[in-house]
Amino acid sequence: MTTLPANASPSQPGLLSDQVLRIARLDAERVYQDLTPYRITLVLEADGWHVDYELKDPALNGGGPHYVSDPQAGTILSKRYEH
Repeated sequence: MTTLPANASPSQPGLLSDQVLRIARLDAERVYQDLTPYRITLVLEADGWHVDYELKDPALNGGGPHYVSDPQAGTILSKRYEH
């Protein structure tokens, strides 16, 4: 489910989900190279876009990158890498 930040309205311009995914994917590919083992979730929360890469196979250890991006500018506000 997509939620809007408290100060946003549906008509307020911001980044589209595909733009947010592209920004996160480019960073993730730089660190992980192959992203095929991961399932991607994207949710717009009050603090920004959350992009999470989770392993598809629960038997594997580790995890993927996790991002929070500014909903207007698209800059990555925080990122965490799990290996």
